[in-house]
Amino acid sequence: MTAAPQRLIAHLDMDAFYASVELLRYPDLRGAPVVIGGGRRHQPVLRADGRRSYARLRDYAGRGVITTSTYEARALGVHSGMGVMKAAQLAPDAVLLPIDFDEYRKYSRLFKSAVREVAALVEDRGIDEIYIDLTDLPGAQRDAGRSAAQQLKDAVRAATGLSCSVAVAPNKLLAKIGSELDKPDGLTLLAPGDLQARIWPLAAKKVNGIGPKATEKLAAFGIHTIGDLAAADPQWLVAHFGRHYGAWLHEAAHGRDARPVVTFSEPKSISRETTFERDLHAMRDRAELGRIFTELCVQLAADLARKGYASRTIGIKLRFDDFKAVTRDLSLPAHTMDAATIRRAAGECLKRVDLTRRLRLLGVRASALATLAELVAPRATDAAGRPAALHERLASDNLPLFDGAPPPA
Repeated sequence: MTAAPQRLIAHLDMDAFYASVELLRYPDLRGAPVVIGGGRRHQPVLRADGRRSYARLRDYAGRGVITTSTYEARALGVHSGMGVMKAAQLAPDAVLLPIDFDEYRKYSRLFKSAVREVAALVEDRGIDEIYIDLTDLPGAQRDAGRSAAQQLKDAVRAATGLSCSVAVAPNKLLAKIGSELDKPDGLTLLAPGDLQARIWPLAAKKVNGIGPKATEKLAAFGIHTIGDLAAADPQWLVAHFGRHYGAWLHEAAHGRDARPVVTFSEPKSISRETTFERDLHAMRDRAELGRIFTELCVQLAADLARKGYASRTIGIKLRFDDFKAVTRDLSLPAHTMDAATIRRAAGECLKRVDLTRRLRLLGVRASALATLAELVAPRATDAAGRPAALHERLASDNLPLFDGAPPPA
């Protein structure tokens, strides 16, 4: 009887993805600390002598958050999720570039298409990472996936000019951890026998699924590393973390994960949101907020049309100047992908929120999705995939901007 092939799961993670895309556009910044997280006003300026001048962190004023940074900036302590003002204290001379999601999505499509030319079983996990099942790829079993991983890396670089890190392991959990071990431009192979030497010394939070609260609770019990977690009694874990999560913690610490690579899954929701360059007030900045709110609804409708979905539940997300966030949802009598309908439903949600505080973020979300094949055919779309004449119909509807907002204090 022929033995079953060894399971070979790869996790491919692009290296400092947004920053690396920007370095393709601005190669003169290679080797410099660069931070992505600015707004339109931080766009580089082309000078008369043909050289570019760049915004610097030291000149930033506002409450923005860093999206990503080059490895040179990370060496100075600047990381994603950090406030830009705090980063400016650590690296005042670092270059600040604006976020350009259209460009990042373009390169995301390019690298994923290149990977699918090599291997068919790909699970999309976001704009800059994927899982690939290499188990049955010809030749992969001969060297535990090393040649296949190198082929993936070469294909991504040829298609994009960017580097990525790939780890091949018996499962998704270990592959995800492994892709961080040798960054940037890493190629890592993990076998079950590597658990004690390479995985157990790592911090427990390196396991995808152990978040900040669980990390803090584990630390309170003296559990800091994955090895500490592996040594914990499974019954004790269940008693302190619950039946499902406690059992999962035990399995994860021992590197066990049976999840398959899922090549397709229906999205649970589709959303659009934006963080403002300055905090906005519902009354004093009513026109600007109304314009942004409507544009988010138009973009969300276009996303639904492009992806072939309609929504029955529309929601909003607000984050205030004190960083507190609120969400509200409204279920509709029928599914929709119409921008005006989405705008009205989102406006109704807005009426249920106290808007006395200034806003730093606004978002609109569509959930309870159904494919258009399951529904009556939608109305026509324009060349960009948007439901026809959205802006015109929204304007003619004379929709209220931030109706329900109390007067400013």
